[in-house]
Amino acid sequence: MSARRFKCSVGGLFMVVFAGLLLAQPAASAQEKNKPDLDKIPKKVMDALRAKFPKAEIHKWTKEKEGDIVVYDIEFKQGGRKFEADIKEDGTIHNWEKEITVKDLPDAVKKAVEKKYPKFTPKEIVEITAVRDGKDALEGYEIVLTTADKKDVEVTVAPDGKILEDAGDKK
Repeated sequence: MSARRFKCSVGGLFMVVFAGLLLAQPAASAQEKNKPDLDKIPKKVMDALRAKFPKAEIHKWTKEKEGDIVVYDIEFKQGGRKFEADIKEDGTIHNWEKEITVKDLPDAVKKAVEKKYPKFTPKEIVEITAVRDGKDALEGYEIVLTTADKKDVEVTVAPDGKILEDAGDKK
């Protein structure tokens, strides 16, 4: 290989590596922008989350006002499942949701949904747990489904099978 050819190869290689670094830079910046700024969540809120969900991997959070109360809505994964928790500014957990599968639903809930929406296809199912006086209380199940006629509907069902809310009934 001649010296001139070697210089071109090295120069070309340098340009390819340099261009690759420039292209990779915006991707890293975009990734950083999508990362939630956890420093803005109050310590009491984070402490409550970590106490209840020690392995929570937070991917999104929002600060909301419900009446006079400030609530942090935190979406995270733990053990491969999606979770969401509403935690008051003082560190009190208001409620939390856990993603589950159809097989995890109680029979009464499955039967109520199947009766109302035969041949439905589940898209997302979460178990809703309220926290009252520091104790977890199963409130129900929120089911996002596709009906047999291809409409997306959200249904909230009590553990006993009573339909509490049905977006399919709203016109």
